[in-house]
Amino acid sequence: MTAVPTTPSRARAFSATPGQIALALAIAAFLLVFLVLPVATVIYVAFTEKGTSTFTLVNFHDFVRSELFMRSLWNSFYVSAMSVAFASVLALPLAYLTTRFAFRGAAIVQTLGFLPLIMPPFVGAVAMQLFFGRNGSINLLLDDWLGVKIDFMEGLNGVIFVQSVHYFPFILVNLSAALRNIDRAMEEAAQNLGSSGFRLFRRIVFPLALPGYLAGASLVFVKVFDDLATPLLLNVKDMLAPQAYLRVTSIGIADPMGYVISVVLIIASVLAMWLSALALRGRDYATTQRGGGGLARRVMRPHEAVLGYGVVILILALVLAPHLALLLLSFATIWSFSPLPDAYTLAHYGRVFGESSLYIKNTLIYAMLAGGIDIVLGVAIAYLVLRTRLVGREWLDWMATAALAVPGVVLGIGYLRTFYGITLPDGTPLAALWITIVLALAIRRLPYALRACHAALQQISVSLEEAAENLGATKARTVRRIVVPLMTGGILAGFVTSFATAAVELSATLMLVQSNSDAPLAYGLYVFMQSAAGRGPGAALGVVAVLLVAACTYLSHLIVERSQKAKGSGHRP
Repeated sequence: MTAVPTTPSRARAFSATPGQIALALAIAAFLLVFLVLPVATVIYVAFTEKGTSTFTLVNFHDFVRSELFMRSLWNSFYVSAMSVAFASVLALPLAYLTTRFAFRGAAIVQTLGFLPLIMPPFVGAVAMQLFFGRNGSINLLLDDWLGVKIDFMEGLNGVIFVQSVHYFPFILVNLSAALRNIDRAMEEAAQNLGSSGFRLFRRIVFPLALPGYLAGASLVFVKVFDDLATPLLLNVKDMLAPQAYLRVTSIGIADPMGYVISVVLIIASVLAMWLSALALRGRDYATTQRGGGGLARRVMRPHEAVLGYGVVILILALVLAPHLALLLLSFATIWSFSPLPDAYTLAHYGRVFGESSLYIKNTLIYAMLAGGIDIVLGVAIAYLVLRTRLVGREWLDWMATAALAVPGVVLGIGYLRTFYGITLPDGTPLAALWITIVLALAIRRLPYALRACHAALQQISVSLEEAAENLGATKARTVRRIVVPLMTGGILAGFVTSFATAAVELSATLMLVQSNSDAPLAYGLYVFMQSAAGRGPGAALGVVAVLLVAACTYLSHLIVERSQKAKGSGHRP
C-alpha cells in the first residue's frame, strides 16, 4: 500500500458539523479564560492607575525613571545576549564536527549534548557553584597550584555561565538539523574554487544553516530572559523576572510595577521571535538536494582528530559537570572548602522518599493531568484546523501556540490577579486551589503537545476517513476508531513531552503554590536549595527529577521511533 499525501484542499474536505462548532467554541472559551484573560489582566493593570480604571502611562514612566528597573532591564538583555553568544561557542563545534566529519561517537556526542535540558536550570546553578564557585573545586585547585581564583559564578557572570551550559542544546539540535539538510555539493563547488577551512564555514556553510541557528538562538534568548529561579538562587535580583516576582510577593498583587515588568517581559519575548523571523525574511536558503549530495563526511587528519576530540571532550566535560556535582552532593555528608565531599551517605535519599515524597506524588498528579489536558486540546485543535472548514480555526492554533511567548512568571502573576478574587462557597480563593497549578502547567506546555498532534494528523491520509464515512460511520466514530488510533505515536510523544517539561516547571508554580501540601517537585527543589543544610536532600530530589525527565525523554524518543518504523512498514508496497 502506498501512502497518499495529504494536500491542503483534501485536508479541508470535510465541512464543520454542529458538534465541531461546539467543540471549537469550548476550546476557545478555555483558552480565553486560562490564557488570554490572565495575560490581558496583566496588561490592563499595567496601563491603569492604581485603584481606578483610568488609562495611564504613569506606571511605565515610573518604570523608566527607576534606576533599579532600568538596570534590571539592561541586565536581562545583557545576560540573554551573552548566554546566546556563549551557548553558540559550545554548540557550533559539536554541531559542525559531528555533521561534517567522519566523527566516531557522533551519536553519543549529540545525545550527551542534550542532557543539560533534563536538569532544571536553577538546580544546575547550585551544582555548578560546587565546581566553579569562589570556593568550588576548580578554584580551590587553581589556588593551590597557581595562587589564583577565577570568578566563574560571581554576579551576572554566574547567571550567564549557568544559562549558557543549560540552554545550548537548543542551538545544537536546530543547527545540527540545518547542517544535515545542506546540499554538500555546494561546499564541494566552493572548495574547487579555493575556499576551505574557516572561510568555507563562514561564507558557505553557516549562512545556509542560519535558519536553524536563529531558531535555536531566539529560543535561548527568550528562555534566559524570562527565567526566574536561576538568578534568585545565585542571589542576582537586579533582573526583570526576579523583580516582577519580588514586587508581587513582597508588596502585593495590587502593586502595578510587577505588572509593568510583566508587560516588558512579554514584549521582549515577542520581539526576540519577531527579530529572528525578520532576519530571515527575503532571503533564499534553499538547496537542490538535502544533505546527501556532494561530499561525503571528510576523514580528519591526525592533528585535526586530536584537536577535534580535545574540543569535544572539553565541552562535554563542562556541560556534564552539573550532573556530576549534583550526584556527588546527593551522597555527600559535608562538602565545603574541599575539591570533593569529605564523606558519603544515603540519608538524603531517605529523607526525600520519607518527608518529601509528597512533592513527588504531587508532581506525578499535576504533570499527568496537565499532559492529559494538553493531549485532548492538541488532538481537538489539530483536527479542527486540518480536517474542517470551520471559520477562524487557525485562531485556535495561533492562540494555543502564543503560550510560548508568555513567560511563566507573567502567567503566574496573571492567575493570581485574575482568580484570587474569585472565591468558592467556603471562602477559598480559586487561585489557591491546586487545580490552578495544573491549569497553568497545561497552558504552558500546550504548544508542545499541539505540535506533536498536528504533525501526527498531517501524516494520516484523508482518504481513510472518507472510506469510513462512505461505509456509514459517523464523524465521531471515524475519529474515535480511525483517526485517534493512527495518531497514537504522536499523541504519546506529545503527552510524554508535556509531562516531562511540566514536571520541572517552576516560574509559574512558584507564584501559585499557597501551601507546602500542594507543592510540586520543582517547588520543593527550590525550597531545599535556599539553605546550605537543605542542599543535600535538595540534590537527592534533583537526581530524582533528572531521572524522571530522562526516563520520559527516552520514552518519547522510543515512541517516535517505533511509530515511524510502524508507518514505514505499513506503507511498503
